[in-house]
Amino acid sequence: MLTDRQGNALPGATPETLALYNRAIDAFNIYRGDPVTPLDRAIEAAPDFTMARIARATLFALATEPAAAEAARADVLTAKASRPNDREASHLAALDRLLAGEWSAAGVALDRHNMRYPHDLLALQAGHLIDFYRANARNLRDRLARVLPRWSPDMPAYSIALGMYAFGLEETADYARAEAAGRQALDLQPLDCWAHHAVAHVMEMQGRAEDGIGWMTAREPYWSGDDNLFKVHNWWHRALCHLDLGQTRDALALYDGPIRQDRSGVALDMIDASALLWRLTLVGQDVGARWQELADAWDQHADGRLYPFNDWHAVMAYLGAGRDDRVEALLAALRDTDGSAETAAWARRIGLPLVEGFVAFWRGDHATAVERLHPARFIANGFGGSHAQRDIIDWTLTEAALHGGHRDLAEALAHERLALKPHSPLNRDFLRRATTTALEKRRTA
Repeated sequence: MLTDRQGNALPGATPETLALYNRAIDAFNIYRGDPVTPLDRAIEAAPDFTMARIARATLFALATEPAAAEAARADVLTAKASRPNDREASHLAALDRLLAGEWSAAGVALDRHNMRYPHDLLALQAGHLIDFYRANARNLRDRLARVLPRWSPDMPAYSIALGMYAFGLEETADYARAEAAGRQALDLQPLDCWAHHAVAHVMEMQGRAEDGIGWMTAREPYWSGDDNLFKVHNWWHRALCHLDLGQTRDALALYDGPIRQDRSGVALDMIDASALLWRLTLVGQDVGARWQELADAWDQHADGRLYPFNDWHAVMAYLGAGRDDRVEALLAALRDTDGSAETAAWARRIGLPLVEGFVAFWRGDHATAVERLHPARFIANGFGGSHAQRDIIDWTLTEAALHGGHRDLAEALAHERLALKPHSPLNRDFLRRATTTALEKRRTA
């Protein structure tokens, strides 16, 4: 029987469809090229090649887009009817949980799967992304820590596993080891966008904005190609470095150029676009009609049900565009969410206060923004994204405290931020604004 490059059996594969499958997994591993079309061709040529169908369902399920989720469900139903073996059935059980909105249950199912099949790279990467989508920093690290002793540097795709480990180390604040692992992974596979972005995260979290720009610039040929599915996120990281240095025009130019020039309809790209425009607005940049285009693009994705992290970012665009009807529709959907699925709980417990806080801030109700966002910042790591992505909550809260006259809170938050990034011009400006206004207030009292 034919196997994948790590030795896992692939029932139903032929030499031709195996080559197509390997091409798809390679593209998925480094986020470069089209992983779906080779799987389409493999399934058409060999309908009994169940792992090809499972791989396609996995890609669709992880897209966090309603139409893609429906396509994934269709593939899962077909795969279940094909008399799957134990490994395939284990994949399908995890996909069932994921498509039911039970992200943590899917992650745990893949924990067990990875222990039984430590060289199943598709399952390892899927589990890692599920950990990312549910903001489980510990498992981003430990999923890889559990299996890496079963790998060796001479195994195909060892660098991919190492790059994932680098990101897990970064999200658990083990920055020195994270950077070393990321750089080692890139020495083995220079095109690994995930490893590159792990090192970029280290520099972001340590406040090394100049290093971050240098890192992104020096390696740009490896991560910025037209066929790179992760290029927008890496451009976003570079824009964050410019913002931290007060280089607003550079960040805006990146938005107009590689971040949004292609008008991507991919949810992950639109998240970055919303988050960058919101940050630009916070620093006083007029972004004009850019909100309108982005808000229109969100209409196909924000439903208030599938993944509330997306809905929150859609609301940013709708607020900027003045689309109050869509803001109210999403607020209503989040408030009316019922059911016991984990995503429903995320919507009620985390998504709703974040959206309410951002809406209040945008509409000038800074007291309500502080009331909603201050407690929400402590639970927001229960769903979605990285520490760098969720920093927009603390940034908005700090601005709400400054604008709303909550000077003690603003000063405390500035000190908190400076403790982590003491050289950040942005954070130093927060403290200057908080303390200057407080002094002026005392003088006039």
